[in-house]
Amino acid sequence: MGGPIGSVWGGDRLDLDAYLARIGYAGERAATPEVLRALHAAHIGSLAFEDLEVVLGRPVRLDLESVQAKMVRRRRGGTCCEQTLLYAAALEALGFTFTATASRVRLGEERVRLGEGRIRPATHVSLRVELGGEEWFTDVGFGAECLLEPVRLRDGVVVRQAGWTYGLVREAGPTPGTAGPLVLRRLRGDGWFDLYAIGTEPRFPVDFAVTSHFTSTHPRSPFHQRLLVGRAAAGQRLLLHNTELTRTLPDFTEERRQVPAGELPALLEREFDIVLGAEDSAALIACYE
Repeated sequence: MGGPIGSVWGGDRLDLDAYLARIGYAGERAATPEVLRALHAAHIGSLAFEDLEVVLGRPVRLDLESVQAKMVRRRRGGTCCEQTLLYAAALEALGFTFTATASRVRLGEERVRLGEGRIRPATHVSLRVELGGEEWFTDVGFGAECLLEPVRLRDGVVVRQAGWTYGLVREAGPTPGTAGPLVLRRLRGDGWFDLYAIGTEPRFPVDFAVTSHFTSTHPRSPFHQRLLVGRAAAGQRLLLHNTELTRTLPDFTEERRQVPAGELPALLEREFDIVLGAEDSAALIACYE
């Protein structure tokens, strides 16, 4: 998966023109906060989170050519690892300086101290971008809960993004006087909802392979034998969990409905811009009939 020195993320092997066309971005190509913000928004607006390969019993291929072929040429979405690898290659091609890290997903669970209950593994990957002496946090692979734009990576940040409110808060460490992780939260109708605790240790493409193997094959993974498709947008958030579609609006109201198995391929194309061929459509329908 590695490239030559100076191209850790494959930016020199990315078809940048094709990627930018896929996400509908036609703006400036420079390493600036404005471009980072626009790329993030365009990426999540065009490329949905999905784990169809896992559901259909296929390996998730993380070499850049496979990711490009799937997400750019075949109009599919991708898992967290696929999304971040493709996005990182684009940022590298455009001259951004960044570090990948892995976070511990919470999705509303209480913080777990060492020795007190279950601690989730660090399986969600995202990027910390250095720009003008500041760090920006950008995450395009968290599905329906995804940030709509990057945020400054510092304690106490609260941002309003097209009707949705996010915040970062520094937790106390496991022993008195120590600092814990920054936690990304989203405001809901009943208060703040923890999404994940952001990691600090640098990760590389080879680490993504380990993470992806766990999330796609381990029985305790939330993606094991479970269809999850998610998309974040300004006006709504969509989540397909097996055959249940949930549409959440900025005022926190939800609409839920069951989708008949035979309608899944058409729904994926209409709501998530995921285009399946005849073979994949038939295989998906067979999983839920």
